[in-house]
Amino acid sequence: MELRTHIRDVPDFPKKGIVFKDITPMLGNPAALAHVVQAMAAKFQGQGITKVVGIESRGFIFAPPIAIALGAGFVPIRKPGKLPWKSRRQEYGLEYGTDTIEIHDDAVTARDRVLMVDDVLATGGTMEAACKLVRLLGAEVVACAFVIDLAFLGGAKRLDVPIFSVLEYT
Repeated sequence: MELRTHIRDVPDFPKKGIVFKDITPMLGNPAALAHVVQAMAAKFQGQGITKVVGIESRGFIFAPPIAIALGAGFVPIRKPGKLPWKSRRQEYGLEYGTDTIEIHDDAVTARDRVLMVDDVLATGGTMEAACKLVRLLGAEVVACAFVIDLAFLGGAKRLDVPIFSVLEYT
């Protein structure tokens, strides 16, 4: 399947000079959406994944079906103030500012092998911060999976685990 036909470029979003890769058309196409979820899940079958972490907000779209396919639990990493229980937080830099993410203190443990999932790997700041949070709780980060890797931004260099992406833009 040629997934690139289901990705829309949005120039100057969220600020001038950035070309945003909009996955909304892909999400609206059942065959394209199924292809992406199946490709991501298939890559990690048999690797003993016990939790799949999805990063707010678009990581939430992909992580739960991948978790189900792998027989694993789903863990959300959210923006500040959205989690109702005791949580840890991590601040990080973006290509256009700074942000903070949080995870529940009891979301993962030292017994967990974790797959981290988000829609796009850009500069890697968000995923790097998410991996730090998971490791602070003692879990092992096995790999990071993305729908799109914007490889020209070099985000993979910030991650010290294998990465997998369904699409790569160089």
